[in-house]
Amino acid sequence: MSINALSYIGVNSDKIEDWQDFATKNLGMQKTDYSKKSLFFRMDDQKQRFTISGEPGDKLAFLGWEVEEKSDLQKYAKKLEDAEVNVFVGDKNLTDMRFVDELIYFDDPVGNRIELVYKPHIDNSPFVPGRPISGFKTDVCGLGHAVLHVSNVDMLIPFYRDILDFKISDYSFDPISLCFFHVNGRHHSFALIGSGQQGFHHFMVEYKNLDDVGQGYDLLQYNHKNGIAYTLGRHTNDYMTSFYAHTPSGFFIENGWGGRIIDPTKWVPHETNEGPSFWGHERLYLPDDVRLKFRKKRIETAQQGKRSPMILDCPWLYQNIQKK
Repeated sequence: MSINALSYIGVNSDKIEDWQDFATKNLGMQKTDYSKKSLFFRMDDQKQRFTISGEPGDKLAFLGWEVEEKSDLQKYAKKLEDAEVNVFVGDKNLTDMRFVDELIYFDDPVGNRIELVYKPHIDNSPFVPGRPISGFKTDVCGLGHAVLHVSNVDMLIPFYRDILDFKISDYSFDPISLCFFHVNGRHHSFALIGSGQQGFHHFMVEYKNLDDVGQGYDLLQYNHKNGIAYTLGRHTNDYMTSFYAHTPSGFFIENGWGGRIIDPTKWVPHETNEGPSFWGHERLYLPDDVRLKFRKKRIETAQQGKRSPMILDCPWLYQNIQKK
């Protein structure tokens, strides 16, 4: 048994009104009123997927990862303690706040707080999105994925791979070092980007309909001046069609559709060299010299005619065609 999904994400920020508008009107999340000083959001039938703490700082507060069995908490606690990592058991106040039965928490080697949780609580009332969308692709795939800035990718790989049992999907070195991990059928639920910085790079939410992404793109440009961080594009490894938005806290959120589903039992980790994107994803936030490195790689990929498989390889569409 093991960690099997990214369950929830928490962010420290006191920009309550900005986040309320951003998460509901642009992302389409549902705000739930469990606290006047904090914000809590749903994306599906799980009671809580995304939290804004109300505390200053504008940084990642915690990543919550779901385990399959209650005994997995004890298994990982022992592995972590054997590696001289301090592990703490969440009390009832904390489990109630996270809407889970049980949890443990600890820091990774660079200080990111990780929570392992058992049995997230389900809300029986219907999910009501903050803007008209077809819904988010979550379920067994979890919330989406999370990506961290690191100064050295190799330094953190052993912690997530060997102790937490994350499986490497693929990795690359050009134009920047990246390592992607899966914990279920989603191509990656976690990644490290060797930017030389530390902190939260982005998290991804995946929509059930491509039009939800396109309309979000239009809404963001209408509601927020310079709100787009990466233009619309398609990734080479997970085939996600997406754009990235600036958030009120400075990191990015990737808004995507059509992500690749893999078979974790047969997947073989490998190096990729096509660059991050088949097309698009112009990094508007970067200075020109750095942005051109990514653009050059995309042009090389385009000149070689590299592309994703035909649309029928999209698991979501293929499954729906099969049902008809």
